[in-house]
Amino acid sequence: MSIVYYRVEPEMTEAPRFITEPEIRSRLTFETLIPAMRQALIHFSTGRMQQPVRTVLKVAPHDGWFGVMPAVTPEVFGAKLVTFFPGNAGKRHTHMATIQLFRAETGEPIAVMDGRLITEMRTAAVSAVATELLAPKTTPVLAILGSGVQAHSHLKALRLVRSFDEVRVWSRTRANAEAFAEVTGTKAMATAEAAVRGASVVVTVTSAIEPILKGEWLDPNAYVNAVGSCTPDRRELDNRAMSGRLVVESREAARRESGDAIHSGATFHAELGELLAREEPPEAGPRFVFKSLGIAVEDIAAAWLVYASI
Repeated sequence: MSIVYYRVEPEMTEAPRFITEPEIRSRLTFETLIPAMRQALIHFSTGRMQQPVRTVLKVAPHDGWFGVMPAVTPEVFGAKLVTFFPGNAGKRHTHMATIQLFRAETGEPIAVMDGRLITEMRTAAVSAVATELLAPKTTPVLAILGSGVQAHSHLKALRLVRSFDEVRVWSRTRANAEAFAEVTGTKAMATAEAAVRGASVVVTVTSAIEPILKGEWLDPNAYVNAVGSCTPDRRELDNRAMSGRLVVESREAARRESGDAIHSGATFHAELGELLAREEPPEAGPRFVFKSLGIAVEDIAAAWLVYASI
């Protein structure tokens, strides 16, 4: 009697799909991204999403940074590979990235996508989530310090959660502020102080190493989105500006990565996801400062939103 052996062939899987920036731009909107970021932040702070603090390597010869940002969500897991080269300003994008997604049930790679636009939009969407929750309900004046990609993105996102009668912009290069103002119908200001005085919401989106926002300029009830500095050796806010109730995406990340938090010695009031999970308005008190660093769960949730729309 002969014995017949049967070999079980592994199930064939499709090659990961590559998704370009133009395709992402055609599918990703702030109207869908803002609620997705709100949910991702709640899931992160309540333990439904896993992620380590990003690993960052310095590309010393070129004054650049290379970051690896993995995360596991209920639907999918993946990682963003991101670069930050501040010397690119004025020549090409300072932040560039790719994101890879894997199927949660099997570990199969399902997509590789450009991550630059996702980084741009999810950063502004998270600021919009924070602004909707933490900023005064009446916000007649918005001040934006910085005039680059994130300035444009934040203006679009924040206008979906608050109405502004006046929007002011300041940049260390006056011509850049004037160009931004002409395109967006906003008002270019000669100094950062002039932009900030009397503003209800202030957004800092610069590559500053030393503080460009002073607390003495801020109204007592002004709300601040501090976005631009994301490494321990950079900061945008001075100690007085950081003296409000400090809200972060991740305490662990902020302790290691936020130059604004590290050098000011500020204490953390809460993670944004913790406050969102309470489903009630925050208590009255000193002004809120939201320090945004960008965390991996935001990127993976945004990438999944794109992938699921295809």
